[in-house]
Amino acid sequence: MARITALSLLAFFAFIAPFTHAIKFTLPASRLPAPKCIWNAAHTHALVIVTANVGPGAHQRVDIEILDSTPHRNVYLSKRDIKGETRLAVTAHGEGEVGVCFKNHLSPDIKLEMARNMSRTIDLDIDIGADAVDYNAIANQESLSGLETEMRKLEGIVKEIVDELEYLKKREERFADTNLVTNRRVQNFAWFTILALAALGVWQILHLRSFFKRKYLID
Repeated sequence: MARITALSLLAFFAFIAPFTHAIKFTLPASRLPAPKCIWNAAHTHALVIVTANVGPGAHQRVDIEILDSTPHRNVYLSKRDIKGETRLAVTAHGEGEVGVCFKNHLSPDIKLEMARNMSRTIDLDIDIGADAVDYNAIANQESLSGLETEMRKLEGIVKEIVDELEYLKKREERFADTNLVTNRRVQNFAWFTILALAALGVWQILHLRSFFKRKYLID
């Protein structure tokens, strides 16, 4: 019964947790190639496993770079001329997105007319957080039973969900503070506008009164 309950909880949390991101695309070759980037959200200290399978292609060099979207634009890893299956692992330094960028460089010996039909096919898998952990290896290393392995997976998924909720809470607090500051500024500007209009009205009355007195229109 406990095993069935654990499996049910694991299936539920696995359903609402982020899935593995997989994509397959064609990368054209160029002398000055523009980067092709795939971005995925990642929390601080989240493990990111990138598996890139690069198809064959003569006179072409595929480079890969992993970076984030933080203001510092941290570059976690950069590798030139990847071929076949390449597996890379990085850890996110901050909240935001982690991007995997590819460039397909054309060999200088190839004419540009021939490069129009030259490209490499890339099969990309990105595992983030609990999806990136190899629980089978952990089970073999620590001699865990099937139920213990499933509970370890459940623990990782729950931790990921708690981190997500904590991030959403902090973001909501930041938005609330921004909203409060904006409302205070609008209120101060409104009071300044009212006082400025009142001062301008008083000045106009005094100025007109002085003008009329000089013209002997009023006493």
